[in-house]
Amino acid sequence: MGERIAFGPYLFDTTSATLLRGDELVPLGGRAAAVLQALLEANGEVVGKPQLLDRAWPDTIVEEGNLAVQVATLRKLLGTRPDGAEWIGTVARVGYRLVRDAGGAGSGIPAIAILPFANLGAEEYFVDGIVEELIAALSRFKTFAVIARNSSFAFKGRAVDVREVARTLGARYVLEGSVRRSGERVRVAAQLVDGGSGSHLWAESFDGAIGDILDFQDSIAEAVIGLIEPQLRRAEIERARRKRPDNLDAYDLYLQALPFMQGVRIVQLQDFDRAIELLEQAIGLDPDFAPALALAAWAHEMRLTRGGAAPAGVDDGTLALQLAARGLAADDNDPNVVLVAGIVRLTISGEHATGLALIRRAQAANPNSLLIANVAGYASFFMGDYDGAIASHARFLQLSPGLAETFWSLNGIARAHLAAGRVEEALAWGLRGLAASEGVDFSHCIVAAAYAHLGRIDEAQAQLARAHAIWPDLTISSLLGRTGQPDGRDRVLVEGLQLAGLREE
Repeated sequence: MGERIAFGPYLFDTTSATLLRGDELVPLGGRAAAVLQALLEANGEVVGKPQLLDRAWPDTIVEEGNLAVQVATLRKLLGTRPDGAEWIGTVARVGYRLVRDAGGAGSGIPAIAILPFANLGAEEYFVDGIVEELIAALSRFKTFAVIARNSSFAFKGRAVDVREVARTLGARYVLEGSVRRSGERVRVAAQLVDGGSGSHLWAESFDGAIGDILDFQDSIAEAVIGLIEPQLRRAEIERARRKRPDNLDAYDLYLQALPFMQGVRIVQLQDFDRAIELLEQAIGLDPDFAPALALAAWAHEMRLTRGGAAPAGVDDGTLALQLAARGLAADDNDPNVVLVAGIVRLTISGEHATGLALIRRAQAANPNSLLIANVAGYASFFMGDYDGAIASHARFLQLSPGLAETFWSLNGIARAHLAAGRVEEALAWGLRGLAASEGVDFSHCIVAAAYAHLGRIDEAQAQLARAHAIWPDLTISSLLGRTGQPDGRDRVLVEGLQLAGLREE
C-alpha cells in the first residue's frame, strides 16, 4: 500500500509516483521518480549510488553518469530550499541525500552534524565509539535535530570543508574533533562550527586516563554535551534576534521567549508577560509545536506561583494545565515537555506524585540536560527532599561547571542545606552563589539568613541591605510569594531574615 510523503512544499505519492507542489503536478520521468522515492524513503540519510542505480535501473548495468543526469533533473524541478541550498546534496564518492525538512517539524529547528573524529593514535573502535555516544546523547534533546550516524560517517577519513558538509547534510552546525592517545592517557579535542560561515563557536579539550573504555566514552560525551548544548542555544537565540520581525517562524519566536524564562539573571514578573506574548504568536503559527506549548504552560505557571497579575479573564492555572497537556499530546517523547507537564501538576493541580513521576521520567530520558537537572532540584526541594535537591543541582554543576547560570544551582544547594538546618554548609554554598551571581537579590537573602543564624548580625544586615538595593520592595511576604514556598520549607530562611531585620509586609 502506498503513502504520501511530504517535504517542504511538495507531496510525493508513492503509489502513482507523482509529485505535487500544492495543487500543481510536477512532471517527473519514471527514473527520476524512482530516484526521488529512494531518497525520500531514506528519511534524510545518505543513499549510496549503487542503491540508487538499482532502484532506477533494476537488473540493468548503466554508467553512473545516467544517475547524475536524473539527479540534475530533480534539482532543476525542485529548485532550492528556503535557506537557498539544494534539496538534494551530494556526498562525494558515496551518494546523495535529500533533506526532507531543513527546519525540523516545520518550525525551523536546527540540525547538527557530528563528524567522525580524527584518529591521532587511538584504536579506531574507541574513536568511533566516542562519536556514536555523542550522537546518541545529543539526540535526546528535541530542540535541535542530530544528523544520523550513517550520513555523517559518510565523510569519515576525508578532508572536508565543514560548510560543504553542512550544505550537503542540511545542518546548521557541525561538531568535529580529534582523539589522541599516549599510553593510558587520552586527549579528546572538540569544536563547534557554524555550518554557514565556517566560524568557530566553541572549542575545548578533555584529558583523562583510559581506564574502563566505556566509562571514559560516557564521561567525554557528558563533558562535551554539558558545554555544547548551552552554546547551541545561545547561537540560536542570537540568530533569531537578528531576523526581521516579519520573517519569524514558530521556532524563532520560541527562541526569543527563552531568555525571559531561563537566563543568567532573576526573571521579573513582567518577563512572563513578554514570554507569553511571544509564545502565543509561535503557537498561532504552529499549534502543535510542543516546545512552545510547554514553555507557554511554564510561563503561565510562573506568573501564577510568583504572584504576577494575569489580564482580566485569563486564568493562568487553567491555561498552564491545558497547554502542558497539549504539549504532551503533541510530543510525549520530548523530555522538556514531560518536565513542564510534571511542574504544573506539582505546583498547580496538587498531583504531587504524578508531577514528580513525570519530572523523574524527564530526568531519565535526558540525564545530560542542564534545565532538567535544575528543575528536578527545585522539585525535590518542593517535596521536602533536600538531599535529592542537592544531588540534582550538583548534576548541573558537574555538566557545566563554568556556565554563567551555575548560580541557580549554587543557590539551590545553599537553600537546601539551609532548609535542612545545615547552616554552615548553606553559608559556604551561598557565598559561592554570590560570587557567581552579581546583582541577584536571592543570593544575598540566603547568605544574610545564614549569617544571622550564626550570630553574625552585622554581616547579615549588610547582605540584607544589598538585597534591598536590588529589590527595594523586598519583604518576607514578597519573598515567599516569589519563591512559591509559603508552606514552611523556607522556614529557616525566613527565620534568619527576620533575625536580620527584614520586615514582614
